[in-house]
Amino acid sequence: MTPPNESIPNASNIARAELDNGITLLVYENAAVQSVNLMGSLQAGSIYESPVQNGLASLAAGALKTGTVSRDFDAIHGALEDVGADLGFRGHVHKVGLSGKSLAEDLGLLLQIAADTLRQPVFPAEHVDRLRGERLTWLQYSNYDSRYRAAKAMREALYPDTHPYHYGTYGSDDTIADLRVDDLKNFHAAHFGPRGMILVIVGAVDAGEAMGLAADAFGDWRNPEQPAVEQAAEPAANSEARRPQVFLPGKTQSDICMGVVGPPRKAEDYLAAQLANSVLGEFGMMGRIGKSVREEKGLAYYAYSRVGGGHGPDPWTISAGVNPDNVELAIGSIVEEIERLTSETVTDEDLADNQSYFTGRMPLRLESNEGIASNIHSMESFDLGMDYLAHYEDMIYRITKDDLLRAARHYLRPERMVVAVAGPVGSDS
Repeated sequence: MTPPNESIPNASNIARAELDNGITLLVYENAAVQSVNLMGSLQAGSIYESPVQNGLASLAAGALKTGTVSRDFDAIHGALEDVGADLGFRGHVHKVGLSGKSLAEDLGLLLQIAADTLRQPVFPAEHVDRLRGERLTWLQYSNYDSRYRAAKAMREALYPDTHPYHYGTYGSDDTIADLRVDDLKNFHAAHFGPRGMILVIVGAVDAGEAMGLAADAFGDWRNPEQPAVEQAAEPAANSEARRPQVFLPGKTQSDICMGVVGPPRKAEDYLAAQLANSVLGEFGMMGRIGKSVREEKGLAYYAYSRVGGGHGPDPWTISAGVNPDNVELAIGSIVEEIERLTSETVTDEDLADNQSYFTGRMPLRLESNEGIASNIHSMESFDLGMDYLAHYEDMIYRITKDDLLRAARHYLRPERMVVAVAGPVGSDS
């Protein structure tokens, strides 16, 4: 393995420290841009909510900036706007993510507001009501979106109702409508805490000073009620293919979402699965599926595939938007490409092109503070090691055609695949 490239983030130039309350701080100095970016996460995602309160974690994350013990809504947003800073929170399945940006000289203020909103939110009723109304409007609109409904039907058929991945993080009309301020307060008190939190700082800052500012803002945070980290088990494999259908009258397009349980990010064959997926439905104009289904046969308006690769058994999905009369033809063509990928090795050209694509796009993802912060956060969050980026090219070029074939065969099992279709009734329905 070649030595680390000192021009990219690695163990020698990323400062890392663990506070005694369980927070991991990582700082990367980048003097090329006179700004600073925050990227972070803490263990308070939807996996910690009950199905009857689906959407609670996401709503709580969205309401963090609406008021705290020491700052009301106007004070929070006014302080950020006065210095041109941004701060946001978003709920995911396993974690709540945070992101922020400011001039380097305003890092202290950004960290203090981030700490205040995370640690002491009061969830004012008027703002919770507003956010709940916005969520309900979004859900009502999405219920008439065929792409959203196909993905939702696929997810619900692939994962049982006892599994956290069965549910969307935004909740449903019924669950969101029933959430109240006390629900948000109780969830925050029980699940928001420092243990397992990751905070990455990238920009024109001194690492030691940035560490000190972060420790001042978060170092005395404690939550003895914070529970152990929840994991998402891999669901039992479907014994047969499933074909949920969602009828949406008045639509002129049908959307297809096909899915199987894919690899978590820490799986040994994750990178091989990623390369196989790129061949299938990503590289160029969306890989073999795009070429066959969209370009050659003209069956789809869009067609692509995606590997989730998160903290648990995210789905490996294939999506397409088609004329309602072409649904079965498109599904058949996609299955043909899956069977080809799982029955024969890819060509030397396919492998070389996709290896070049993966290694070539990585430097582009490190051109901004935000991109660097995101990659450092992933290295810490998935325990990849701080030299992961330094050895990334070697890892990609060590992957063989047989590795791609094994990964594809491991996950892409058409006989167990969920094939969800949402749209009007077509002539072949």
